[in-house]
Amino acid sequence: MPLDPNAKAVLEAMAALNAPPLSTLTPEQARMSFSAMPVPPIATPAARVQDTTVPGPAGDIPVRVYANPGDRGTLVFFHGGGFVLGDIASHDEICHSLAHAAGCSIVSVDYRLAPEHPYPAATEDAYAATAWIAANGAAQLGLDTSRIAVGGDSAGGNLAAVVSLMARDRGGPAIALQFLIYPAVDMAFDYPSFTENGAGYFLDQDTINYFTNHYVPGSSRAGEPYLSPILASSHAGLPPALIQTAEFDPLRDQGPAYGEKLRAAGVEAAVTCYDGMIHGFYNLGFAWPARDRAIAEAATSLRAALGAVAVH
Repeated sequence: MPLDPNAKAVLEAMAALNAPPLSTLTPEQARMSFSAMPVPPIATPAARVQDTTVPGPAGDIPVRVYANPGDRGTLVFFHGGGFVLGDIASHDEICHSLAHAAGCSIVSVDYRLAPEHPYPAATEDAYAATAWIAANGAAQLGLDTSRIAVGGDSAGGNLAAVVSLMARDRGGPAIALQFLIYPAVDMAFDYPSFTENGAGYFLDQDTINYFTNHYVPGSSRAGEPYLSPILASSHAGLPPALIQTAEFDPLRDQGPAYGEKLRAAGVEAAVTCYDGMIHGFYNLGFAWPARDRAIAEAATSLRAALGAVAVH
């Protein structure tokens, strides 16, 4: 498929800015640039939004709760941004939209970022937050935590997959679904799409290397499954997965490769590639038909996994 006209227009507008490549910036400069991106309007706000904290391995972890009357189940969500950028605010609209469409509550986790806090800080924060929400979310946050899903985009998709592994390995909590949006599940990036889509499509090879070098200085840990979950010795016993990818994304091929690993281990895994789309289209394309379709697909899977029965 050709590049979607909406995605093409966004890429052309970005090119016209003639901004320095993100990979040439300091993390502080990159964060300022990322936070300056336009914030999409919230078309369907959650009825209750609460900023609070949950206990973490190195102190309290900020979280934002999205809930509506009648919500069933809870999605623990991890934002993208290469483990270096992003926060609760950058993915606020996505969480509002998902909560509305799926009929579930969402807790968005503001895990620690690299390079100040390299691997495995983010993974341990993500797991600790998930475990605490499963154990305490009903009593202390007023959530239905009878069923828990984990999800996220890009780096957040990595964390959702890793938390699923950690929950299996550490005896819980039970995860009903891992919802992975164009996830990074293999830090080797040795896939055809990394070359085919490595320049000119928003996320490029230089930026991926920039993020990876900040998150995991050196390469001695590259084979660890809590860094590259596709390399786990076994994927048996993991929760079912919905994996969404984008055609013009360097990470595209990682999604189906991970889906194959899961299915080979007897785990149900659905993989959908959104034709014409680029990495980040959940953030960039809030008004695009493809984003609407992706939200609808996610809502269907989340409702099925969490027991929700209707859209608000």
